[in-house]
Amino acid sequence: MEITSTARRKALVIAALAAPSLLLPAFSGQAYAHGTMNNPPSRALVCYNENPESPDSAACKQAVALGGTQPLYDWNEVNIADAAGRHRQIIPDGELCSAGRDKYRGLDQARADWPATTLRSGASFTFTYRATAPHRGSFELYVTKNGYDPTAPLKWSDLESTPFAKVTDPALSGGAYTIDARLPSGKQGRHLIYAIWQRSDSPEAFYSCSDVVFTGSSGGTAPTQAPTRPAATPTPPVTPPVTAPPTTAPTHDHEHPLPSPTPTRGGDGDGPLAQVAAGVGVHPAKAARGQSVTVTAVCSSGRVVSVASGAFTRRTTAAGARAETWYPTLTVSASARPGTHAVYVRCAGGGLARTALTVTG
Repeated sequence: MEITSTARRKALVIAALAAPSLLLPAFSGQAYAHGTMNNPPSRALVCYNENPESPDSAACKQAVALGGTQPLYDWNEVNIADAAGRHRQIIPDGELCSAGRDKYRGLDQARADWPATTLRSGASFTFTYRATAPHRGSFELYVTKNGYDPTAPLKWSDLESTPFAKVTDPALSGGAYTIDARLPSGKQGRHLIYAIWQRSDSPEAFYSCSDVVFTGSSGGTAPTQAPTRPAATPTPPVTPPVTAPPTTAPTHDHEHPLPSPTPTRGGDGDGPLAQVAAGVGVHPAKAARGQSVTVTAVCSSGRVVSVASGAFTRRTTAAGARAETWYPTLTVSASARPGTHAVYVRCAGGGLARTALTVTG
C-alpha cells in the first residue's frame, strides 16, 4: 500500500540581496533540508503526517514525549555530517533509526505497534525517497533478518548483511528519487527497511527506518494494517508551542531556511515536498583560487536557468536547454577575495536557492 505525504509546511523566506558578496539571497520558492524515505514512509515522516502537535498512533505520541515535536518537523534531517560511509562504525546498536543523534531518540523505540506499510514478499516495488535538497549519491536498502523482534532495540546484526537494493544517482522527478527494486523473498510478518543515502559530493549521509509488514508470495492478510491517510481533522493549532532548537546541530556545506512549524492537511501530492522549488550544493565547499568545483543545481518545478557567484571566473553561467538537474564544473576566479561567497541557482519557475563557497587564499 502506498502512503503519500499529506501535510504541507509553508515556509516562504524573503531576504534582500544588497551586494554579490552578501549571503542574503532572495527566495521566491521554498527550500527544505535533505530528505527521507517516502514510500514506504519513514517513522519520522509517518509521525509528521499524523501532526506533531497531536499524533494519532501510540508510537508517535511517545516519540513526542521523548524528544518533543521539533524532530518531527525536522523529519528530513536524520543525518550525520561526516559519515563518509562509516555507518556501522559511528552509529551504535540500538540507535540506528536516530543515526545516533539524541534529538531523534524517539525514533529508536523498540515496539511492535509502529504504523506499518503492507508489502508483498518477492514482488517488484518502486521506492520513493523525497529529496528536499537533492544531492548526488548512492542509496542502500536493507531489510531485517527472519526472526526480527521489533520489541528489541534494533542492532546492525538484525539487518541482512547485504542490501537488497543499491543504486547510484537514481532518477529524480518531482522532488523525489525513484528506486525500482524487487522486495526480498521469504519474508513474512513485521520487518523493518533501513535506508542509507550517502552523498558522493560530501561525507554527509542520511538514514531512515520504515516499518513494513510482508505478506507471503501467495498473498494473505497482513497481521498489522498499513496506516491510512489522516483525516482532515483535528486541525493543527494556529500558534504551536515554541520548541527550542537542538543544542548540537549537524554542520553542512549548504544552508536552508528553517521550515514553519505548522503543518496543514492536503490531498495526495499536496504535501510539503510538492512545494520544493530549488536546491543547490557545491563540492568541495572550500577551494583555492584557480581550483574547480562542482555545483549541484536542482529545480524540481522547472528547468535550471543559471548558476551564479562572485567567486567564479564567470559570475553567471547560463544552463542552456537543461533539465531539472545540472552539475556544472566551474573555476574559482584568480581574483576572488578570500572568504565566504554566495553560490545560487535560479530556476525557470522562479525558484532560487543558495549555498556558500569558502575561497581559501
